Amino acid sequence: MKIEDIDLSATEFWGQPLNYREEAFDLLRTNDPYRYFEIPEQITEMFPQKGFHSLVRHSDVAEASRRPNDFCSGQGATSVVDLKGIELFGEDMNSFFGSMISMDDPRHQKLRKIVSSGFTPRRLTAVEDSVQRIAEEIVRKVGDQGECDFVVDVASRLPLLVICEMMGVPESQVDLVFDKSNVILGAGDDEYLPEGQDVLGAIMGAALELTALMNEMLEERQDNPKDDLASALLHAEVDGERLTNMEIASFFILLLVAGNETTRNALSWGLHLLTENPDQKEALWNDFETLAPKAAEEIVRWSSPVIYMRRTATRDGVRIGEREFSEGDKVALYYWAANRDPNIFENPHKFDIFRESKEHFGYGAPGPHFCLGAHLARREITVMLREICKSIPDIHATHPPDRLLSNFINGIKHLPCSFTPVKI
Repeated sequence: MKIEDIDLSATEFWGQPLNYREEAFDLLRTNDPYRYFEIPEQITEMFPQKGFHSLVRHSDVAEASRRPNDFCSGQGATSVVDLKGIELFGEDMNSFFGSMISMDDPRHQKLRKIVSSGFTPRRLTAVEDSVQRIAEEIVRKVGDQGECDFVVDVASRLPLLVICEMMGVPESQVDLVFDKSNVILGAGDDEYLPEGQDVLGAIMGAALELTALMNEMLEERQDNPKDDLASALLHAEVDGERLTNMEIASFFILLLVAGNETTRNALSWGLHLLTENPDQKEALWNDFETLAPKAAEEIVRWSSPVIYMRRTATRDGVRIGEREFSEGDKVALYYWAANRDPNIFENPHKFDIFRESKEHFGYGAPGPHFCLGAHLARREITVMLREICKSIPDIHATHPPDRLLSNFINGIKHLPCSFTPVKI
């Protein structure tokens, strides 16, 4: 491979085998750790804009994350393509889809405080109880089948059902939430792109339906609050300020993206990795409570469900490592690459549940935007693995992962698996 062959802005790159991706990022890390990539012409013809620089070293990703005054999120945090200035429901698309993660302090800090105030100790305990109960129900439902699509029937169900129950989404609307969140995150993949729609139209249509659902729920709770997070967010107040309905809808979509996709894809990659490494699966099953915390961290490090986040230089002359940037320069923080930096992780491409290092960026890098739901994701992964170990321990993937075509989410769409049927 030559470094000139690498194009992180090309859809085709993200469809390559994972070992190709590993080799490309290794080459960038060693030879050109701040390489510049142009935005594809079909986008810049409509929305003229700069390209972006890739940050692929663990130290550089950490530094940019810790310096929000120099590298801000408000210009666009989840996309190297500028969405600012494109409106959706009268709102800026960058703010709508990014919610808090596309904001800077002090607004970011205030919204984060309001959202955090909705997670009271009692509600957190209820959520943890929900994770256990829902995981048991999911495994019970597939237990006597002997086979299933692990992504659709197991991995995607847990975080989705937990989020919907937490927010108070009616059971009748859960499938709609699942379908529309798939479109928002996977619209670049033909499987999730509705027929006859372009990517932007599909994403906006899905957001419209989820926003309508949340607005309907909030209208019901305006005068009749329920014991759910939607009601808590509607009535929560910090320094005399409340969230608007649109901000709550935006947070709901963020929750579906961040809270659903990390657990869903970590669990899916986890089954694939344990199938490919039966000795590690046996070790985990034989000493689950000791090894589970390390295994959960290693699965998230290796899979890196969120591939990157973007930051933007706020002034001329800011530096990262050996590179100086100008105001408006975009930098893509490639967590996937940082999590394979050999300066931090010994034999980084290897899956190893005995690994001691916890310095991965699977939940984002240190700084004001570190994942608010990291604790919940860790619990969901651990609880589901425990239920599988207890009830269907011989489960194994029977086909390679059917990967999502995306430059943002390292996802799996389908993963057939088999196990000895059991009545649970």
